Amino acid sequence: MPPLISLRWQDVVDILFVSYLLFRFYVIFKGTHVLRVLVAIAFLFFLQRIAILLGLVITSWTIQGITAASALIIIVLFTREIRSVFQTKNLGLLLWGITFRQKETPYDIIADVVYEFAKERTGALIIIPGKEDIRGVVQRSIRWDGRLSREMLQTIFDKNSPVHDGAIIVQGDRITEVSVILPLSTNPSLPSYFGTRHRAAVGLTEVTDALVIVVSEERGVVSVSKGGEITPVSQKELLIQIMRRHLGILAPEKEATKRLRIELGLVALVSVLLITVAWMSFTKGYDTIISYSVPIEYTNRPPHLEIIETSVSSAKIEIVGPAPVLKAIKPEHISVRLDLSGSVAGKSVYTLTKESIQLPPGATLSKVVPQFVEVYLDEIVEKILPVQVDWVGTLDKELLVTHVELDPSRVRVFGGKRTLEGIETIYTEKLPADTVTSDATLTARIALYPPSLRLVPGQKDKVAVLVKVQRRGEKTS
Repeated sequence: MPPLISLRWQDVVDILFVSYLLFRFYVIFKGTHVLRVLVAIAFLFFLQRIAILLGLVITSWTIQGITAASALIIIVLFTREIRSVFQTKNLGLLLWGITFRQKETPYDIIADVVYEFAKERTGALIIIPGKEDIRGVVQRSIRWDGRLSREMLQTIFDKNSPVHDGAIIVQGDRITEVSVILPLSTNPSLPSYFGTRHRAAVGLTEVTDALVIVVSEERGVVSVSKGGEITPVSQKELLIQIMRRHLGILAPEKEATKRLRIELGLVALVSVLLITVAWMSFTKGYDTIISYSVPIEYTNRPPHLEIIETSVSSAKIEIVGPAPVLKAIKPEHISVRLDLSGSVAGKSVYTLTKESIQLPPGATLSKVVPQFVEVYLDEIVEKILPVQVDWVGTLDKELLVTHVELDPSRVRVFGGKRTLEGIETIYTEKLPADTVTSDATLTARIALYPPSLRLVPGQKDKVAVLVKVQRRGEKTS
């Protein structure tokens, strides 16, 4: 059955919810570098899905690691932008408001900076020419021709800058000239507290159609001069409107709103399409199921305990996923681990969960048998045990063993407390008795059984066996 026909209502809710989250990311971070990085991460995600569908396991692992690292890079590099978004006091604007930042124009930059200058009491004089040429009116200037930016305006009008006393000329998005000297107004009706900057602004606008913005260093007031008149402007939005009206670029509000609605509609549609494709890539081919028998690994066992017995040694794992991915998986790609940290002596029951089972990317756990594993742990103790030779075969009928001596005759072993309680003797490996024909010293390795027993460090793992014999009928010397 095609995936779209088998859609459940839960799938529809899933797709719409994630699509809305994607749409909100666009709305919130539009106009910032964060959005570009998010687009790159989304591209990597789809590359990973394609790699999984093609069965490229190593490629999908690599892309998954790069994607995880990229998410961390966003948090580190763009902390300021992210914090400014989530520190908003209006939760509605964050969840459903349409208040993303439009592309900043030169007039937005000028308005932001001049009001910052006003707060800092930094003087400034900015000329925005009209249709008339002002080159024959200004007396002196320095050619600049730099792209307008906050940093450039702050550098030019910094009190330590050699050109901060003059005016600048802004044309489009560029600062064309700095340290401009303007003609001073001789209008006697100007207020007496107006300084050179204000009189220069009025003087230029008396003879040209230019617009001049003035920031008072003494009073911290932003003013605009045009047509020989000068007026204080207290609001940034009003200053932007004055600049745009001066250049005749005020766009009708309805047209801007229409463009915004079309843009948001397209973004919403693309979000739904992308998430739908992602959903289909996840669900395609999930009818394939493969079973594996995987040995259970026990990790983080407390050093004072040892495993005596387990209810099972392996688990049956059923995984589901796209057929190309499952075909590329080998048993060594899957592991089952039980964490024994914090265990105590005695029988414990552990549950095999998803966290206990490591699967390759693209594979999903369907079933695990058994779900519960019993593990018996015993406390490790030390015990001294006598060593005895394990003879095999038959001694010559004419011979009698008169003396057997072992060196060492006792050994110290480590083992589980319950295990050692039932052991009173440690045997050597089997020694053939029919090879003994006279007094001899043999060497035999100590046989530790059960295998969980081990010698205390420093103990020899072999014993010397001194055997004395005599023939039947002979007197003992």
